[in-house]
Formats: sequence, structure tokens, C-alpha cells
Amino acid sequence: MNTLFDKIWDAHVVQKVEDGPTQLYIDRLYCHEVTSPQAFSGLRERGIKCFRPEKILCMPDHNTPTHDQDKPIEDPVSKTQVDTLAKNAEEFGLAHFGMMDKKNGIIHVVGPERGLTLPGMTIVCGDSHTSTHGAMGAVAFGIGTSEVEMVMASQCILQTRPKTMRITVDGKLGKGVTAKDVALYMMSKMTTSGATGYFVEYAGEAVRSLTMEGRLTLCNLSIEMGARGGMVAPDEITFEYIKGREYAPKGEAWDKALAYWKTLKSDEGAVFDKEVCFAAEDIEPMITYGTNPGMGMGITRHIPTTEGMGEAARTSFMKSMGYMGFQPGESLLGRKIDYVFLGACTNGRIEDFRAFASIVKGRRKSEDVVAWLVPGSWMVDAQIREEGLDKILEEAGFAIRQPGCSACLAMNDDKVPVGKYAVSTSNRNFEGRQGLGARTLLASPLVAAAAAVTGVITDPRTLI
Repeated sequence: MNTLFDKIWDAHVVQKVEDGPTQLYIDRLYCHEVTSPQAFSGLRERGIKCFRPEKILCMPDHNTPTHDQDKPIEDPVSKTQVDTLAKNAEEFGLAHFGMMDKKNGIIHVVGPERGLTLPGMTIVCGDSHTSTHGAMGAVAFGIGTSEVEMVMASQCILQTRPKTMRITVDGKLGKGVTAKDVALYMMSKMTTSGATGYFVEYAGEAVRSLTMEGRLTLCNLSIEMGARGGMVAPDEITFEYIKGREYAPKGEAWDKALAYWKTLKSDEGAVFDKEVCFAAEDIEPMITYGTNPGMGMGITRHIPTTEGMGEAARTSFMKSMGYMGFQPGESLLGRKIDYVFLGACTNGRIEDFRAFASIVKGRRKSEDVVAWLVPGSWMVDAQIREEGLDKILEEAGFAIRQPGCSACLAMNDDKVPVGKYAVSTSNRNFEGRQGLGARTLLASPLVAAAAAVTGVITDPRTLI
């Protein structure tokens, strides 16, 4: 009896090194501008080419500005990285979706929406949030720059086989509860190291009920629990999402692929190294209060106190409280905020903009809030306009920016100033993640929208 992970991993094993790692074949390598330059330099120094260039896709996203993309990038470091990726892609004969290309966007958004990410694949990228693609029923994980070079040169990678974990969420999700809340809830219970060393399969009624985009959000955050990756078994929701997309199989190739994809599920009785279960009814809209994604709570709850904590844990906790300007035992409802960010590879898809618009429709953006609404791709941007969401958002006082990673990691122009509070739909709230001294509260698009129109942290269920 095999797990879904076992089936995909075993089908890609080239050889096993005795008392060492496994040589694993990789179906798709995604390359962005930050972690690829040294890999290309390594190939150049060794005088070799990419072994299977058709399996590699290059796309700038971290350093791209979210405005005036038709003009030269002003920041010299960002410009160098973006320009270098374009030159390397041309030199090595690789597909490249550059800025202003209608196929451009955040690579973890573009891969699934274009049909480049498919069930049963092994997928890597020099980016930890490669776990996103596991939502399609793939084994996808982030790698280091030296490993990027290894895949370019051989289309294989040396990896130690991770352990397997199944996280089951039983029951139906309540009003205003999204995939983002499910992920933040899991992290609040398991901590940011609770899945270290494991590849996670998400299962249960609540997971099966998620849309494809919700599953992408859930798997995106797997890495924040320390997991090597996360995945969801492909089903009719997956197949319907993929069908007809640009790079998806067509005709007879579709029928053949579909027949294989339908076998991609854990066998009845398959044994996982660890099983964890949660009840959907226990999950409410979530918000983080600290400086790692595991420091989260239901939006109506209070920040934990230090009672029962060991000295080291208490010291770390109070350092986090000092950075955030919060107190143990405090409620966050009604707390004034300064910035709202909708976007990132976590929540920059069309479904996220629909959710945000559903809250702000007929309301106005708070005058005290700076809002950055950043589509995850040009395809998402087009969908926003086709559906008229741009009109709803503009009437409410919001502006839509151009695609990119934006304020997720302060590697571009979109930085939250020192001491300011940002309700963010991104994936990390570390000190300085969104700008030097910025204070990040991770939340869903619904929570972000509620904060944007009220100017304070608000339970979105009161506005639905």
C-alpha cells in the first residue's frame, strides 16, 4: 500500500546511492532572478549546457516593480538581476517570460494557471514556496542554488527521501473561513517546526471542498510548518481546473494523462509516518500577532500569556511582543493598522481578488490605510478586468498594481515603513520581512479587506 507521495517519488527514482541520497528525475525546473545567476555561472565555468532546456522556465518576479514596468527598473540591484536572467535564458536557450510579457507574474502563480504544473510531476525551484505546486498532485519543493545548477546540468537532483505525514481536516469550514485560515490554524497548533522532515498530504472533507486556488494557498504554506512540501491528491476539481489551459495536454494526450492522474491517490490502508487530525469547526478567521507564521490565533481570541512557558520560550515570546508592540493577553480587534497587502504566491489569484472585492463592494477604503492590491500574474489582472472587479475596487478607493511579488519580501519598491502595521495576505511575518521595522500581521483576503475598509483589525464575518 503506497501513499501518493510514494507513487510519484518512486516513479522518478533514477538510482539510489547506498547509504546516501536518491538520484531523482525532475520534470520541471522553474527559475527566477534571485537564485539562478550563480547556477548559470557554474554551467558557464564548466563549459556545459542545460541538459533538457525544454523542461526549464525562467521568469523574474521578486525584483519586478509593481508599477511602470514598461520603463527601466530604477533600483540598480533589481535591474541587474532581472536583466541577467533575461541574458542567461537567451544564452542557454530557455523559455523566458519577462516583464510585460502577458505570461509573466509570480512563478508559483503562473505555473499552475498556464498548465505547466501537472499532476504526477516532480517540480523544483530555488524558492521555498515551490511547495505551492503540490496542490496539483505533484511532488514540488524548493532547492538551493547549487542544486539549481545540478538540475540544469542533469535534469536530476540528489535528495534524501523525506518522511510522510497526512494532515486530515474533517468537517465543513464555517462562514468566512478560507484556506489561508486553515493553514494558519495548523501552524498555530503544530508550530513552524511541526512538520520538519516530512512531506505532507492534506486530506479530509474540508480539504476536498477547497477550490484549486484554495489548495494552492494551503500547499504554499506547507514550508512555514517546516515541511519539505505539501500536496493534495488530484480529483475532478483538479482535472477541471487544468483542462484547456495553454500547456495542458490536448486530445489523445489528455485522455492518456487523465487516466494516469486518476491513479494518483494514496492507497486504502497506506501507512504514513505520522497522522494529524483537525476539526474544521474549530477554525475561525485567523490573524498572526508575532514574528513567525506559527504565532497566530482566531481573530476573536486574545494573544497568549507567558504562563507555563520556559525561560527561553518566554524570552523569545517577549522579544516578539516588543517588536510588534503588543502585550500578552491582548485582543487585536479594533487595533489600528496602516497598510494592507493583497497578493503574493499565497493569495494573489483571481479567487483572492473576488473575496477581497466581496467585502469592499459598496464600502470605501479607510483614509488612514495604504493598500497595495497586486495580481499574481497578468492573467489574473486580465480576469479582474473581465469580471469587472476593477470597477468595484476602484469605486471603493483602491488601485490595482502590476504583477509581481511586491510587498511579500521587500526586495522591490513596495516596503512597509518602520513601525507601521500591515495586514498582509503573504506568507511570512519575520522581523523586517516587509521592510525594516515593519510589523506584519498575516491574514486571509477577507480579513485584509475588512481591515482596509475599517482601518482597524476587524472580524470579516461582521461585514459578510
